[in-house]
Amino acid sequence: MIKIGLTSFNEHGSLLNKNKLTLGEYASVFPVVEMNTSFYGIKPKSVSKKWVQETPSEFKFIVKAFKAMTKHANWEDYYQSEEDMDQAFFEFISPLVDTNRLEAILCQFSSYFTCTKENVDYLRRLRQRFLGLPLAIELRSDSWYQADFQDKMLQFMRDHHLSLVIVDEPQVPIHSVPFLKEVTSESLVYVRLHGRQKAHWTTEDLDWRKKRNLYCYNSAELSQLAQEVSDLPGKNKVVIFNNNSAGDAAPNALLFKEMLNIDYIGLNPSQTTLF
Repeated sequence: MIKIGLTSFNEHGSLLNKNKLTLGEYASVFPVVEMNTSFYGIKPKSVSKKWVQETPSEFKFIVKAFKAMTKHANWEDYYQSEEDMDQAFFEFISPLVDTNRLEAILCQFSSYFTCTKENVDYLRRLRQRFLGLPLAIELRSDSWYQADFQDKMLQFMRDHHLSLVIVDEPQVPIHSVPFLKEVTSESLVYVRLHGRQKAHWTTEDLDWRKKRNLYCYNSAELSQLAQEVSDLPGKNKVVIFNNNSAGDAAPNALLFKEMLNIDYIGLNPSQTTLF
């Protein structure tokens, strides 16, 4: 199955001709969502418990790892120990784990997380910290994909049961990785589509959210991506559209779904009726 989804849910009102969506409304259109809120701060378990209550039993969640877990921040600034941080995160996702609603934990690393012995050891330790949980790794430094390291990196991901995220993103020096059609986990094939806007891919100004993923895939590009995703091995494939700086993710995802001729069952009802 190919499950199509978006990053977050409330900003995609165009799906139902509204300004904003509830999670329940989003779950009437797509079967999976990528939740980024936990990157900025680990929430109480009541938050994810509410997510479960608002969505159908087959609906899945991808939860982004807290920023200190992917070296975007120092854990010492937030917790007494790394163990305390991990325990808070495990508590947060426990309702998803207990109900089999967790698709994956997304560990998105920055372009400064380069292919070094220290960082390979960190990935190895991260796998042990999240033992038994589905982990997806997104790399943004091209150093991991250099000829001397790529094959070893792919084997490392397979050996440690890590899903290497297949990314479509703007191609700029150092800060981009190729669209590498390699599957490293039998349990999950994870594709993230960021758009192809080169101009603002590395911007760090205050308006970066309005610029970085400013891109609308055209029909030819979506058709090519649909074929490439279909050709990937694996029974569980997830495609997440993250090109939403100008609201293009939702319409692109709907067209992508139409191209693949997918009709999801088990979604929330599209509207409430009396009978």
